[in-house]
Amino acid sequence: MIRFLDIVSFLLEWGYVFVFFWILHTFLALRKHWIIRILAFVACSMLATVIVYSNDLANLLGALVGFGVYIAIFHCGNWIEKLSAVLVFYPALIAVNYLMLDIGSEIFFTSAGLPWGESVEWNQELLLASTAIHTVSLLLRLLFWLGTFLGLKKYLLNIISSLIAKMWLIIDILMVAPCIAVFTIILFLPEEPVIVYPICGASIFSSFGCIYLAAYICNSVQTAYRAQGLEMRQAYLNEKVHEEERVRGIYHDMKNHLLLLQAQAENGQEVQQSIQKLQSQIQEYENYHHTGNPFLDIIIRDKAKIAQEMEIDFNTIISFEDSAFIELLDISTIFGNALDNAIEASEKLPKNQRLITVKASRVREMLVIVVENNTLYDCAETRGTTKKDTFIHGFGLPNMKSTVEKYGGQCSTKAADGMFTLKIMIPIP
Repeated sequence: MIRFLDIVSFLLEWGYVFVFFWILHTFLALRKHWIIRILAFVACSMLATVIVYSNDLANLLGALVGFGVYIAIFHCGNWIEKLSAVLVFYPALIAVNYLMLDIGSEIFFTSAGLPWGESVEWNQELLLASTAIHTVSLLLRLLFWLGTFLGLKKYLLNIISSLIAKMWLIIDILMVAPCIAVFTIILFLPEEPVIVYPICGASIFSSFGCIYLAAYICNSVQTAYRAQGLEMRQAYLNEKVHEEERVRGIYHDMKNHLLLLQAQAENGQEVQQSIQKLQSQIQEYENYHHTGNPFLDIIIRDKAKIAQEMEIDFNTIISFEDSAFIELLDISTIFGNALDNAIEASEKLPKNQRLITVKASRVREMLVIVVENNTLYDCAETRGTTKKDTFIHGFGLPNMKSTVEKYGGQCSTKAADGMFTLKIMIPIP
């Protein structure tokens, strides 16, 4: 019987490792090479099954450091996302493993009628009882993490790819408290061990509560942004209809205008003034950009208007009909940040050097986006921002890269000879 329970325990142990590994993989993507993935699973088995005792500084600290190293080596993402993974899952991992071990020991010593913590003279009956309790503990742990995965799956799939760094920073600040709480309460065990249990439970609740909070923030931001996008699109369409009606009116009267110009042919100055008046009447209509994506039309139109106000030569060659698979929020992140950065860089230049060129089209099975702008000759490629407020600013390029990587794409930058070039390549599904 003991042999059978050992086999069941072995299967439950590896089943739990697989579920925990899959949860981490869902939250933060693994690196793609298959050898790295195999090594990651092996390393996760040692991390997930860590045994934590009271007053056990070595395992508490070792698990924390090991978890951080494991996430850094085997998982993709920027540093803020990897820090989030550690702060979210470390308290739950430690609390669950500790509770499983401690409660199982309490049940064993109580059922066997033995003093807690005393050495045990093992016999067949005690071995069977200990093995059975251990097997049940492993089963409960597996069911707990399986239920956690099923309950949080829909939240885990979206939050990493949707939240920006500043939002994750807020989540991380909140998660510091349960990390410290579960670490210190287990390390400095009070006289009544039962006090540890509610704190461990609260740490688990906080960990998974932060996942729900992150998902809620993500959904709220996306909902607000979609509503704003719909309002912008409606305003754009209304304005476009109005301008088209105005231009149709101009074209309707064009014949009469041409007859008038013929009559004024002898007066060159008056003819020139009339021509300039006609050009000014249709100039605003020519500012509309037809990219093949209505939402991108709005973004390009607004950025072109800003560029015109700043006397920046703004040129676009965009064919974006194959972009239906990219979410509206991500289109805004890519083009909005790219053009904001280009406009900001151009603003620092003399007016005769201000130039922005935007090209986007399908090249075979890739969407290729290129944004070029003149920049200061001493302006090298930077990772952050040149603005003083580095907390608020400096996330534009990282957010673009994160968004592009979400679709399996690549984002590269180059600054040379007074020209800054941003190139984005996104595979078309």
